[in-house]
Amino acid sequence: MINDPIADLLTRIRNAYIARLEVISLPYSKIKEQILKILVKNKYIVSVETQDLWNNKKDLIVNLNNVRVTKYIPTLKRISKPGQRIYIKSTDIKKSRNWLGIYILSTPKWLITGYEARSLNVWGELLCEIF
Repeated sequence: MINDPIADLLTRIRNAYIARLEVISLPYSKIKEQILKILVKNKYIVSVETQDLWNNKKDLIVNLNNVRVTKYIPTLKRISKPGQRIYIKSTDIKKSRNWLGIYILSTPKWLITGYEARSLNVWGELLCEIF
């Protein structure tokens, strides 16, 4: 049993980049799929697909950037943890690493980046930072 599936997702992606893997498989959940779609939109990973397995189960197949070509490993950091939730107002969202990174927030409008939350003027839980 995994207590924190978002931290598990970030750790698996980080370990795959360090091991120079190009494709990884993850257990499916809606929140993981949305986080991965945000990462695809911001070009931290190449693509994400869902794969149907037996007994109505699904997996997420993630295609990562080739580290040998890009020479860049993104840093994935979990901020809000199950034991300590971090909530932030839209006016308090700061730029991440001089606009080089993104924050991912869980808001009433589902999962969005810090830039989108500031422009939509919504608050939320600060899930993670990617740079």
